[in-house]
Amino acid sequence: MSSVVRPKHESTCTTGHFTVRASPFYLNDKSSPEERRFVFAYRITIECHGPVEAQLLSRRWVICDADGLSHTVEGDGVIGMQPSFHDGVSFQYTSYCPLATRWGTMEGAYTMSKPDGETFEVSIARFYLVAPEDA
Repeated sequence: MSSVVRPKHESTCTTGHFTVRASPFYLNDKSSPEERRFVFAYRITIECHGPVEAQLLSRRWVICDADGLSHTVEGDGVIGMQPSFHDGVSFQYTSYCPLATRWGTMEGAYTMSKPDGETFEVSIARFYLVAPEDA
């Protein structure tokens, strides 16, 4: 099997008029437990449900592994894009995260910009990256 979905490890968070859902997957075919390489993918869905216009400018992730090591990843947009939102618009993308441990967590925020230049953050609730027992 190439990926495993663990619904109990997902997260959903609403900030203002935006809801962010995260669904992680373990990528068995990309992982190598004997080399301490556990690779996870995660699908993010961002939905706008209110009278607001905004563009996603950047992302910030805090990634923690089971050994307590944490690092922050920041960058422009997501998967090379800076999508725009208004009421009823959603955007979905998939990315990945390698860990040196069998489990870890991710959480973070998107920085959004309104047409007038005002910026605000949309939270991404903590979700769990967990390799199956038989990995």
